[in-house]
Amino acid sequence: MVWRVLCLLWFFVPMGDVGMVELKQETLEAFDNYVRTAEARLDQQARSSRFLWADGVKGAKDKLLHGHVLAQPWAGEGDIGIAGGLIHDWVGAVFIPGVTLDTVVKMVQDYDRARLSYKPDVMDSKLLSRTGDDFKVYMRLLKKKVLTVVLNSEHDVHYTRVDDARCYSRSRSTRLAEVQNPGGRDERELPPGKDHGFLWRLNSYWRFEQRDGGVYVECEAISLSRSVPTGLGWMINPIIRTLPRDSLNNTLRCTRDAFKK
Repeated sequence: MVWRVLCLLWFFVPMGDVGMVELKQETLEAFDNYVRTAEARLDQQARSSRFLWADGVKGAKDKLLHGHVLAQPWAGEGDIGIAGGLIHDWVGAVFIPGVTLDTVVKMVQDYDRARLSYKPDVMDSKLLSRTGDDFKVYMRLLKKKVLTVVLNSEHDVHYTRVDDARCYSRSRSTRLAEVQNPGGRDERELPPGKDHGFLWRLNSYWRFEQRDGGVYVECEAISLSRSVPTGLGWMINPIIRTLPRDSLNNTLRCTRDAFKK
């Protein structure tokens, strides 16, 4: 009975009850410091003999070759508390059999079709510009778990080709704006960093390696959200703490499924 009551509350609690919050400079600086350390680690990994994260995880390769999608915290529970916020760091992998590196990278770079390939997380997408291996991308993101959140986002993406079998990329969000009343006549954006704080930053780091008759695809997603307000953990935790894992799972699964015939 209690569970039914909670379910009803989830559907009828208005977004306004969550409370607006402002992204503080100290929160952003803590996130940027974390990202710098993570990117240094990832750059070192890209130049090492162990290019893939999964190569260092016992049993991961067998699971991937048998069709599993892996997703786990980079460390601990995947959430790092900082002043005024939470950093979420998750890493995952999938194996796509019977494809080449070039075909996988070409599909991932087709940002105009991301809205078709990555449903339901990507509602709309558009390539804004491209200069060589540098892309500017727009995406409308859907985050749904207890509450529904829609965000307009822009990203700078850079690809680096290591050799004929390996490639990696870095995507950094440059703008994230929560959309109020999406799809309605009164739809509008809230000022970035002055919203409900479900997603303030979203960076992703991809690695692709062709071997074993297909391509291994990995992604490490590092994001920033508000901290959990006192008394609202039952409502906020599902969208803040579980969505990073669920979104990564869906992204990797959709990447693989794009090649199913």
